[in-house]
Amino acid sequence: MLKFVKGPLESIEGVEIYPIISLFIFFIFFTALFWWVITAKKEYIRKVSDIPLELEENTCIDNNLKESKS
Repeated sequence: MLKFVKGPLESIEGVEIYPIISLFIFFIFFTALFWWVITAKKEYIRKVSDIPLELEENTCIDNNLKESKS
């Protein structure tokens, strides 16, 4: 199967730069993401991590209010 991929790519001049660029973009992205995680403020992380719970609580409260009005 590799010959089906490798064969046409060998005929393209300068194709060897694309894997290098892809690796570079991958490395930069995950390095930046790691840096953001390390330097993120604890308050922000706590606030964002509570969002699903807040939405669920609000939904439960809204459903309980609707049921009590009925």
